[in-house]
Amino acid sequence: MKALIQRVQHATVVVDDETIGKIGQGFLVFLGVTHGDDATHAATLATKTANLRVFQDDDGKMNRSLCDVDGEALVISQFTLYADTRKGNRPSFVRAAAPDLANVLYEQYVTELRKMLGQDHVSTGRFAADMKVSLLNDGPVTIELTTDH
Repeated sequence: MKALIQRVQHATVVVDDETIGKIGQGFLVFLGVTHGDDATHAATLATKTANLRVFQDDDGKMNRSLCDVDGEALVISQFTLYADTRKGNRPSFVRAAAPDLANVLYEQYVTELRKMLGQDHVSTGRFAADMKVSLLNDGPVTIELTTDH
């Protein structure tokens, strides 16, 4: 499982001209699932996300987590994180999990993150939808977390 996390001042996701997810300060999380991932990977990655210390403390050091700053998360499913571009110019997505498995683990990740941050602190996109994501990067800070196996 892989999460590409961007620290944001705010982020929004729109599907069919309707805003379906919106957050203030926190993380925009692009989440990808690969073969062999399971519920344990989802829980581990959610814990790593909630505890990732990239918000500034009183001394200006990145030492506070999403939990510490009462931040929010917007989680977007993103199978293209597992694109293979080693050959040619067209990416292959064979490393991405099948949609049925990916959706289950995406939902599991969101559930685990909500347990740590609170139900109202985690918004989502719509799995497999054409989404328009807007954000205001903060930093910018972009971190990749994985549960490589």
